[in-house]
Amino acid sequence: MNLISWNVNGLRACAGKGFADTFAALDADFFCLQETKMQAGQLDLTFPGYQSYWNYADKKGYSGTAIFTRHEPLAVTYGIGIDEHDHEGRVITLEMPDFYLVTVYTPNSQDGLRRLDYRMQWEDDFLRYLQQLDSRKPVIVCGDLNVAHEEIDLKNPKTNRRNAGFTDEEREKFSTLLYKGGFLDTFRTLYPDQVTYSWWSYRFQARQKNAGWRIDYFLISERLRPRLADARIHTDILGSDHCPVELILK
Repeated sequence: MNLISWNVNGLRACAGKGFADTFAALDADFFCLQETKMQAGQLDLTFPGYQSYWNYADKKGYSGTAIFTRHEPLAVTYGIGIDEHDHEGRVITLEMPDFYLVTVYTPNSQDGLRRLDYRMQWEDDFLRYLQQLDSRKPVIVCGDLNVAHEEIDLKNPKTNRRNAGFTDEEREKFSTLLYKGGFLDTFRTLYPDQVTYSWWSYRFQARQKNAGWRIDYFLISERLRPRLADARIHTDILGSDHCPVELILK
């Protein structure tokens, strides 16, 4: 079983850059999107054999998530059940027979860290949400988590130390999610020393220079470890400032 996650940074724009061809080539059981930047009815995008589920932000052209799936879910949930967090279209949860699949677009702390306090509250509430799910059945979490966890996960750690996505606070919350929450970073579990990025700024020719960050993840409940077959980062796929990431389960 393979799952894809991709921050498309505007699905309508990505659709004009070969999204349908990429979707077909990756041939996933589940295809999760973040930052769709859409409202209902703005794009007619369907694929044979797939159902789709969408969570739109109240604000037009902002945030948003979607999941295409070949497999009928038992239930679908939008948001995390906290009104403060549930107006930006950031979370979709599919309940499957033997796991939950959660796609998430984590809030960015923004320039000057003006949203860092909100981000910290989000992290605590999202972890509680995941733990509630995990108490019932294993969880797969994917998406743009807007944090590079360790120095190996970005090109220039020293100059980015207090920038959004690489603050001590954000990294500590991610560590808490992994080590106290009971989740595995699938790519780093399999490839502890590999330097590969999933996002590059549009500025300064960052992608050509491979001056990137690894901020897109698949996390799994610890008890899914025996099913972990591979985790991939498709750096060759264009269409967004992020590239797709993949999880393969036995």
